[in-house]
Amino acid sequence: MSGKMYLSFQALSLSVLLALPASVRAVFQDEVGHIDYHHELLGVPQRETTFFHRPRTGEKASLLYTLSDLGVLGAVNPSNGAIVWRQLLAGNITDGGGFLRAPEHETWLVGAHGSSVSSWDALTGRNVWFLNSNGMVKDVEVMEMTERGGKDVLALYQEPGATITRRIHGTEGHVVWEHKDVNKDIPLQVSTSLDKIFVVSLHGSLLSYSLKVIVLDTLTGKKLDEIPLGTKNEVQKPEDVMFVGANSAAPIVAWTDNTMAQLQVNVLGRKTKQEFALPADTTEVEIHAPHTIQSSPHFLVHSRTKSGNKADVFHIDLKNSAITKAYELPMLEGSSAFSTSSTGANVYFTRVTDNEVTITSSTSHGFLGRWSFKPGTKKLNTLHGVSEVIKKAEDSYAVRAAVVTDSDDWIQIVNGEVSWKRLEGLSGAVAATWAEIPESEELARTLEAEAHSNPWSAYVHRVNRHINDLQYLPAYLQSIPKRLISSIVGSESTGPTDEIKRDSFGFNKLVVLATKRGKLYGLNAGNHGQVIWSRKANETPSGRHWDVKAIHADNIKGFVTVRGSEGEFIIVKSDTGKTVESMPSSLFPPVNDAVMVDSDAGPWLLPIERDGKLGDVQLAWAPKQTVVTRTGENEIQGFRYVEKEGLASAVPVWNFSPPAGQHIVNIATRPQHDPVASIGRVLGDRTVKYKYLNPNTIVVAAIDDKTSTLYTYLLDTVSGEILASSCYEGVDPNKDITCTLTENWFLCAFYGQYQLRESQDQKLKGYQVVISDLYESELANDRGPLGDAVNFSSLDPVDMPTGPAFPSVVSKTFILSGPITSLAVTQTRQGIAIRQLLAYMPESHSIIAIPRILLEPRRPVGRDPTPAELEEGLSRYVPAIELDPRMTVSHTRDVLGVREIIAAPAILESTCLVFAYGVDVFGSRIAPSQAFDILGKGFNKVTLLGTVAALFLGVLGLGPMVRKKQINMRWQAPM
Repeated sequence: MSGKMYLSFQALSLSVLLALPASVRAVFQDEVGHIDYHHELLGVPQRETTFFHRPRTGEKASLLYTLSDLGVLGAVNPSNGAIVWRQLLAGNITDGGGFLRAPEHETWLVGAHGSSVSSWDALTGRNVWFLNSNGMVKDVEVMEMTERGGKDVLALYQEPGATITRRIHGTEGHVVWEHKDVNKDIPLQVSTSLDKIFVVSLHGSLLSYSLKVIVLDTLTGKKLDEIPLGTKNEVQKPEDVMFVGANSAAPIVAWTDNTMAQLQVNVLGRKTKQEFALPADTTEVEIHAPHTIQSSPHFLVHSRTKSGNKADVFHIDLKNSAITKAYELPMLEGSSAFSTSSTGANVYFTRVTDNEVTITSSTSHGFLGRWSFKPGTKKLNTLHGVSEVIKKAEDSYAVRAAVVTDSDDWIQIVNGEVSWKRLEGLSGAVAATWAEIPESEELARTLEAEAHSNPWSAYVHRVNRHINDLQYLPAYLQSIPKRLISSIVGSESTGPTDEIKRDSFGFNKLVVLATKRGKLYGLNAGNHGQVIWSRKANETPSGRHWDVKAIHADNIKGFVTVRGSEGEFIIVKSDTGKTVESMPSSLFPPVNDAVMVDSDAGPWLLPIERDGKLGDVQLAWAPKQTVVTRTGENEIQGFRYVEKEGLASAVPVWNFSPPAGQHIVNIATRPQHDPVASIGRVLGDRTVKYKYLNPNTIVVAAIDDKTSTLYTYLLDTVSGEILASSCYEGVDPNKDITCTLTENWFLCAFYGQYQLRESQDQKLKGYQVVISDLYESELANDRGPLGDAVNFSSLDPVDMPTGPAFPSVVSKTFILSGPITSLAVTQTRQGIAIRQLLAYMPESHSIIAIPRILLEPRRPVGRDPTPAELEEGLSRYVPAIELDPRMTVSHTRDVLGVREIIAAPAILESTCLVFAYGVDVFGSRIAPSQAFDILGKGFNKVTLLGTVAALFLGVLGLGPMVRKKQINMRWQAPM
C-alpha cells in the first residue's frame, strides 16, 4: 500500500471516528476505577523460579521475581505487593515449567520457556536478547565465574536423539560454544564449577533408569569425562531426582526411590554416593541450598510425612567431598515451608509454619529469630516460599518471606506479620458465568407457593404477606430522608458496596469463575470484583489442569453448575459457594462438551460424551430443541430426542461435514440472551429491509491448509441446511480464526490476503474482519417468500418455487491495524441499544469495543453516501480501520492473556456489563448508545432543585403583585 493511499485511508477512518458519539470513543478518565475493576495477576509462583534479587548494583532495595505456572515473568515490589513489570513468555495458558535465574551483582535476568532462552532487564523488564532453537530447554544456569570476568549462561536442550549444551554470552546473547551428545538420554539439569560443567541425565529405558553425569570443559565445551551414578532401576522417572546444585555452593545431585526410605547424594565429579535415612512415611522431599558461589556449601533436606514435616541440615567438605549431618529441626504437625537466604558465606534457613516464623543459621540449630502470628490469624497451609534475611545488629535479625498457600494465594510475611496478599489463584481462569444475586430463600419459597396455588388462595396469601411486611414500614420511612438527601447531593451512587444485594440499576451481579487448578471463585461485580468466596472444586492431578466444558447459572434457584471433561460436575450456591451437589470423575463417562437445553423440568446442562454421543434421559428432562454436537473432528450432527421404552433417546436427523481437505477451526453460536428490538431496518427513504431472524442458526468456519482458503457456512440447526457460504483465499491457518453470531449478522476475524481495488495485481496480507448482514430479501418492503407468515418450518420450507427461502446476505471486508481475538457482542435487556463488537487486542493487552456502525456492510463503495444514506448513519466504505485507543474499554490498564469475554445486560437498557478472564480478570460496564436512561455523575441536582425552588419562590412573590395590578387596571376609568 502506497504512503499516499495509506494516508487517505487513515484520514477517512479518522473522520468516521470523529463522527461517532462520545460514548463509544472510550472510557473517560474519571470513570476509571469507578465503573471498572482489574485484578492484575501473574499466576501462582513456582518454587524454583521465585526469588528476591537486587536489580541494581550497589543498591540495597530488592524486588521479588517469579516465573509463574502460566508462563508470566514478572517483578513485584516487596513493600506493597504491586507489580513493577511483567512479560507473558507463553502465548497460551500453560501448565507450569520454565526457568528463571539471576546472576549476582548484575542488572539482567535470564529465563527460558519452551524452546526459547531470553534475557531481561531486571529493573524495567525490557528484553535484552533472545535465542530460539529447535529443541526444548531442560535447564538454564548462570556461570558466575568466567575467564573474561563477565557472566555467561548455560542452557541445556533436548532434541530428538541428542542432548545439547550451549554456553551463551551473558550480555550479547550469542553462542560461545555448543556440545552435542547423540544419545537417547533424558537431560535433567546442568551445573558448573570453576573449571568444569556437569550435565546430569537419566540413562536407560522407561521405568528403569540410572543417573549419568557428563563432564565438560568450561572454555571449549569439550567432553572430559562420563560418570555413571547408581544402578539400573534405581530411578524410575525424572521426578525422583530431587535436586541438582547450580554451582559450587551446592555441588551435589540427590535422588530417591519410590519407597522414599533413603536419600542418595552424590558430589558432582565423584563416582561415589552417600545414603541418608528419611523419616518413616515420607511422602515428599525438598532440598534447599544457596545459589551464590560465595556461600558455604550447606543444604537442608525438608521431609514431609502424612502427619507433619521435619528438616535435616548437611555440610559438604569440598576438600574430600564428604557430606555430614550437622543438625536437625524437629518434626512439627501441619504444614511448613522452608526457604534459603544468604549473605556472603552465611546461609540462613527460614521456616514458616502454621503458627510462627523462625530463622536458623546453617551452622547451628539455635533460633536467630522467632515470631509468632497474631491471635486470630487464618491458618496459612503454606506450600513453598522464598525469604530474605537482613542482619540489623549483632544479635538482631529481620526477615520477609513470600509464601504460596494451598489456596493459591501469594502472601508476604514480615517478622511474623502479613504485609500483603495477592490472589494469584484467580489467574488461569478457564470458564466464567454471570449470576444474579439470589433473593432470600424464604421469599423465593413464598413466591413459588403462590405460583402453584389457586388464584384465591394466592391472593389471600399475598395480602397476608403484605400485612406482615408492614412491620418494616417504620424503618423504610426513616430511611427516606437519608435517601432523599443523598440523592440530591449525589452521594447516592451506582458505585461499589460491600453489601451483596441487588440494586435498582442491575449493576450488582455475581461472577462465578473456574480456574485450571480446580478452584471456583465468586466475585461481586458491584464491588470492584471483590472475591466473596472461593473453594476447591476438583482434585487436579499434578501436571494436568481442570478441563471445564460448561458452566451455567440458574438464577431462579441461585445455583451454578460446572461440568468437567472427565464426567465430573459440581453444583454450588452462587452467593456463598456452598456445595449443593457434586460428582467426582470416573463415575460418569468422559464428555467432550455440554450444552444448555430446555426441557419440561427446566433448563439444564446436557453432557455430550466422546465422539458426540448423547445418552438417554428421563422424559421430563428431554430437550425440546435440536441438539447439535461434533461427532468427530470434522463432522457436526443434529439430534432430536424421541420417546423409547419410557426414556428419551437421541435420534440423528442431519449431519454436516465440510468438503474433503477442509477441517473445522471454529463454531459460533448465538448468545443465550439475544433479544431483537426491531424486525426490520428503516432506510433513509422510509422503506424497510426486514431482518432474517432465524434463531436456529450457527456459523461454522473451516480451512483448507493446502490452499490456505477459509470457508464459512451458515447452518440451520433444525434441518442442517446450508443457508449461506463464502470463501476467502490466502488465510494463514496458524493464526487465530474466530467468529461470532448475533441478531441478523455474523462476523469472522482472521489473518489473510486482500487485494487493493486500485491495484488488481497487488495483494497484501493483514488482519481482517468479514461481517455479513442477513435480510429476508434483497428488496426493501419485501418479506420474501415467507411473507407475513407467523410461523415457518425449517423442515418444510416455502418453495420459491425453485427451492427453500435463503437469506439475502450483504458482506464487507475490513482491514484492521492489529489482531483481535475472544470476540463477543454487547448485550442489553431489550436489544434497543446498538450493538458493539467486543474483542481482545493481544498485542496491546487491551479490550476494545468496535462500534457496529463502523463495521456496517451497507456502506457505499467508491462514492459518497446519498442524503438518505447519511440519515441512516452510513459513511463511505473505507477498507482500513484503525483500532483507535478511544475505542478501548480497558483504558490504560494492561490486561494480560484474555481467554474469553462475556457480556450481560443490566436493568438499564443503555448499559452492558463486560467481564474478561484468562491470566488477568477485568470487568467494566459500557453504554453503546450513550447512557440515555440514567443521569451522569456530572449532573448537578442541587442546581436543578435550587432553580426550581427559586422559580417557585418567584411565583409566590410575584403572584400578589400581579393580582393587585389586575384589580387596579379594572378600576381605572376608561380613556
